[in-house]
Formats: sequence, structure tokens, C-alpha cells
Amino acid sequence: MSDKKDEQIQKILDNVVAVKFEGKPIPVWEEKQALSDLMSQFNVPGMGIVLINDFEIEWSKFIGVQDLNSKTEVNSQTLFEAASTTKTLVTVAALHFVEKGLLDLDTDVNDYLKDWKIPENEFTKTEKVTLRRLLTHMAGINRPDNMFGEEEGSTSTLLNVLNGQSPALNDPVVVEFEPGSKHQYSNLGYDIIQKLLEDATGKPLTQLMKEVIFDPLTMDTSTLEYPLPEDLNKRAILHHTAEGEVKGKGLHTSAYAHGNLSCNPIDLAKFAVEIMKAYQGKSEKIISQEMAKKMLTSYKSFGPTEFMGLSDQVIGFFLMKNDKNTFFLLPGGNAPGANCMFLGSALTGQGAVIMTNAAMGELLNMRLTYTLSKVYDWNFG
Repeated sequence: MSDKKDEQIQKILDNVVAVKFEGKPIPVWEEKQALSDLMSQFNVPGMGIVLINDFEIEWSKFIGVQDLNSKTEVNSQTLFEAASTTKTLVTVAALHFVEKGLLDLDTDVNDYLKDWKIPENEFTKTEKVTLRRLLTHMAGINRPDNMFGEEEGSTSTLLNVLNGQSPALNDPVVVEFEPGSKHQYSNLGYDIIQKLLEDATGKPLTQLMKEVIFDPLTMDTSTLEYPLPEDLNKRAILHHTAEGEVKGKGLHTSAYAHGNLSCNPIDLAKFAVEIMKAYQGKSEKIISQEMAKKMLTSYKSFGPTEFMGLSDQVIGFFLMKNDKNTFFLLPGGNAPGANCMFLGSALTGQGAVIMTNAAMGELLNMRLTYTLSKVYDWNFG
């Protein structure tokens, strides 16, 4: 990277704007602070930033350390946690198999599932749980609200998770309302998709993602598996609480699809660029232009303050749109302290990936996203 480009990037990072997230439109204030000061203020030890412009990765920047214990500096090989952004990659993998004819978006998923089925009840008598409804959070599946704990010293299977059985500590899968009748964001819905993909292909999701997404896009730092192999674990961040306390990781030993991706932000940016190019008909490495356009078509519109200021639910993503631009996005957060911001415009080829290793990183990600939107004229928000 040239000295001039480094100076331009540093100028951006020295002038991060303040924002207040109160729905849409989102106010952006002219008060500015240096990113280094904000990292100290929010107890964010490390982060990675990737800027996408004109359908290409334009620059990346890595700041701080993996964790406050080792003080290993973050770089282009550091593994952050994508958290819920994982769902976007699982979505595109599922659509890949729809295009291959292995799955159908509107078939009852119980027709595909083998040694486990979604429990039937009064809500499934007339309407069924389909892949399309799972991918758009319209299937009626519970969240679960008590998250995905495991008994200390134990590892659970995916079936343990789906059934809510020991050593998994989460609620079991339940259809809480008639599928298709309303929107409810569900992590368990994506773990059902994991089971569906594994049953339909006969391969574990970790292998499927490598074959369908990671290898074609040369996402060389990306994996869904946990525990991480030793060589990857040495390069992986640890979590930090809002108070700056070092914790472990926020990954699960078997339920991968809702939030288990470990990767570098450069890899996620490669994925975002591929979605943009597929939508434009410039690449078909994973899905076709027709499928990309179907994927980014609205299934549910939200009011200005209904769902974190987002405008629409599409297949596997959310949209934030106005009369000038439309961004697809799905931010992620793993407890106790790792965050990811992922967004891109398939219309203009602009976007960013920002990943941190701290609970308060979400606030920092938001400020930096709007700073980039102002500098690069995204017409965002």
C-alpha cells in the first residue's frame, strides 16, 4: 500500500463520526474522535477493517491485539468471529444446492430430514416449515431465548441442540406460530438448515462450506469447526467484556450454522464481493445472477423503528435501503464479546467488513460504518 493511501486511511480513522442508533433515518453527528481513542473508550483491544469499492477490496487495516493476555498483534491471518453473519454464507450454500436441484425452497423440510423431524403441532396442520421460510425467519421457529449453553466439560451433538437435551442447555425446537404468518428471527432455524444440508448431502456442514464457499472464493482463513485446530487456535481472538475482561470464545461444538464462522475480515469481504458480482451477472462461482436477484428480493418490510432501523428481510440477509441505494447486511455478535459488521451494495459495489474482539465493538463498528459511508458517498441509511 502506498504512503499516500496509508495517509488517506489514517485520516479516516482519526475522524470517526458519532452516531445515534434510533431507527431510520439514523442521525450522524459531526463530532469526531480518533479510532484509537474510541478503542480505549470502548475496551476494544483489536479489530480488522476492510473497505470494498467498485466491486473490489480496496484496502484493509488491522489494529491492536488478539487478546490482552498474549498481546499478539492482529493481522491478515487473525481469525475473528463472524457470529450471526455466518448465516449469510450458510444461506448461499443452501441456495447453491437449490440450483443444483437437491433442495426445493417450498417443500416441507421434514420431507428431507432423516433421523430428526420438526415437531408437529397445531401450527403445522395447515402450513409447513419450508427452507424459504427458515431462510427468511418466517417459519415460526423459536429463537431460543436461553441461548446455546452446554454443561461444563461436555460437548453436545446437533441432535442434542435440536431436541434441547443434555448436555445442551438450550430450549428445544418448537413451532410457535403458523409458518409464514409473521417474522421472528431464529438462531435455531439455521441449525435446522444445518441438519437439512447434512441430511441432503450426506456431508458435515464444515466440509460443505469448504467445498461450496471457502475453496471457490479462496477464503483461506475460514472455518466453522470448533474446537479449532491448534494452528488456527493460535491465530484466533479471545472475547473481551464491556469492562475489558478477557474471556474465551463464543463458538459451539456442533450447532455451527447460526454463528460459528471463524475467519479474517478479508475473507468475508471476498464473499461480499462475490454476492455483488453474482447480482451483476459478473460471476457464478456459487450461485447464478437469477438466484442472487431472487435472494435479495424483499419478503418482509419493516417500519422505521421496528427492526433496528433495517428496512427489509430478504433470503438470508437484511436490507437497508433508500431512494438512492440498497445495502444487504447481517451484523453479528457472539457473547460475551465479539462483533462483526458486514454490508455491501450489489448496485454500486461498495461496502465494508469490520470485526472486533469486544462486547462494545458493536458501537465502534456502527460509528466506523457511518464514517466510511460519508467518506465514500454510499448514500447509506
